[in-house]
Amino acid sequence: MSVYHDADGVTLHLGEVLATLRTMPAASVDAVIADPPYSSGGAFRGDRTFQPSDRKYVSTGARPAGPAFGGDNRDQRSYLAWCALWLAEALRVAKPGALLVMWSDWRQLPTASDAVQAGGWVWRGIIPWTKPQHRSRPVRGGFWNQTEFALWASAGPMRKDYTACLPGTVHAAAPGVADRVHITEKPAKVADLAVLAAPPGGTVLDLFTGSGTFLAAARRAGRTAIGIEHDPAHCAVAVTQLARADRQGTQTRLDA
Repeated sequence: MSVYHDADGVTLHLGEVLATLRTMPAASVDAVIADPPYSSGGAFRGDRTFQPSDRKYVSTGARPAGPAFGGDNRDQRSYLAWCALWLAEALRVAKPGALLVMWSDWRQLPTASDAVQAGGWVWRGIIPWTKPQHRSRPVRGGFWNQTEFALWASAGPMRKDYTACLPGTVHAAAPGVADRVHITEKPAKVADLAVLAAPPGGTVLDLFTGSGTFLAAARRAGRTAIGIEHDPAHCAVAVTQLARADRQGTQTRLDA
């Protein structure tokens, strides 16, 4: 069900990701962005299974304004199986040579790389997102946990009609906890890079829209975009954010 559409070609669907993908035509999008629930965090299985997301991913006393999210309690085997299902269907929807950008933390990075390949994509590399130390987590006696990762892959051989060489790393601070409208919201700088996986004028498919960060970035970059979000509360947040950005005239066009 489409709940948002604007004149710049941004559309948001409310629905479960796999079921919605199955309604989409084959070879219809130029890039796929996936920022799924990592099913990560916590030292023990009980932390992952029973702790709500607004406590698991936020270690300070502050609480984000956005709602908690579900679907974050899979173990690694079930996470691999689930991801492989929608990654395979996303491959069907992708044009030949289209790029995939899938986000992960360090715990799920091996499983995510297996899922990308199990879904039929050609794994091409990893893009580190590095956060400032004061906005990341120290480990006493070890190294700071200040990096998340995007695995990137292609639908078969790389396309030859889009030759931009994009940066292989991004440095950005996540929004402050009190400023977030989604608990694990990505910063605009991260989203602005990810949407350049599609060529100018191309279509970006965002499989887990959340608060609409990647849809807004696609619009700024002059790409059309399709979002899928299964949770009505987050869908409402995304619609509000997109409408606010539209009123503020933030459709700045970026060159790839």
